[in-house]
Amino acid sequence: QVQLVESGGGLVQAGGSLRLSCVVSGRTFSNSAMAWFRQAPGKEREFVALISWSGGTTSVSNSVKGRFTISRDNAKNMVYLQMNSLKPEDTAVYYCAANWRGRLSDRPYEYNYWGQGTQVTVSS
Repeated sequence: QVQLVESGGGLVQAGGSLRLSCVVSGRTFSNSAMAWFRQAPGKEREFVALISWSGGTTSVSNSVKGRFTISRDNAKNMVYLQMNSLKPEDTAVYYCAANWRGRLSDRPYEYNYWGQGTQVTVSS
């Protein structure tokens, strides 16, 4: 059974930093494309960042560009989201997602598996 488990969320003041982690188990991780999405109350799920299977291609949304960085460690089956200069509008539940075909996309429906999410709250 495939499992994605996020961790690292929490409460932080505006301007602070958090590092989210996602561990993948149950299936070969190294060929998959990975992404982070987020969802705030009353809003649709929003693309945040993606990374190719090799880590050679990354992309982040315009709303987090210059502040967030995605990375992965295939030896550890881990993907990370480093979040700096956090703003109150970054408050959301953050989800890790996997596409086993390796397809890079900013669309949630392209991803086969999802974690349960981790809450990030940024206070002003």
